This record gives sequence, C-alpha cells and structure tokens, in this order.
Amino acid sequence: MLPAAHRMRRAADFEQAVRRGARSGRDTLVVHLTTKTDPGPDGPVVGLVVSKAVGTAVRRNLVKRRLRELVRARLDSLPADAGLVVRALPPAATAEYVRLGADLDSALASATRRLTSRTSQA
Repeated sequence: MLPAAHRMRRAADFEQAVRRGARSGRDTLVVHLTTKTDPGPDGPVVGLVVSKAVGTAVRRNLVKRRLRELVRARLDSLPADAGLVVRALPPAATAEYVRLGADLDSALASATRRLTSRTSQA
C-alpha cells in the first residue's frame, strides 16, 4: 500500500506533472516526473492513471495494485521534491509483475536523466 502522505490527490498536481514533467515511456507504462513547486515535508508524491483502455475493472484494479506496490518499493530512490505520475498502457493488463517493475525502473531512470539535464541547463 502506498502511504497516504505520498499519494497525489489534486488534479493540479497531476496536470503539472504531465504537462511540465520529464516524460519517458515503455511498452507497458509512461512516467511523468517533475519537481513540486510546493514540496511538503513528507517527500515525493505519486499518482496513478489507469484508463478503461487497460481492460475491465478487475484488470484495472490488478494493474493499480501492482503499480502501487512497485512505486512504494522505489519511494526512497525518488527525490524528496518529486511529483510522479505513472500512466498504465493497455499492454500492462497482460504484463507480468517483473516486466512492469523493469519497465518502471527503466522509465524512471530515463525521466530522471531528462529532468536533471533540464534543471542543469536552466
């Protein structure tokens, strides 16, 4: 379970991450990583987007549970001021847990590189 302090709740936070964040996609998911404008003391916040395109309600909930657990295990590796949105793509419905984890790690690494290169250029 993702701790409540690390859950993204406001639509404005989702919008900021998706529009201004560094994006990186893989076969099963896309991540949007940004730095929060108002970082709280609790650390990074994470939001999940799993649309109906992923599958039935049962399949979507399974994908959400898997992604929540994968992200929870990686919270310590995220910067304290990070805002992260993970959007599941339709292939996530049939992907194995290990594959989701590998895609998440790869996409996070790529988005982190892009975000740091943006901030170093500014």
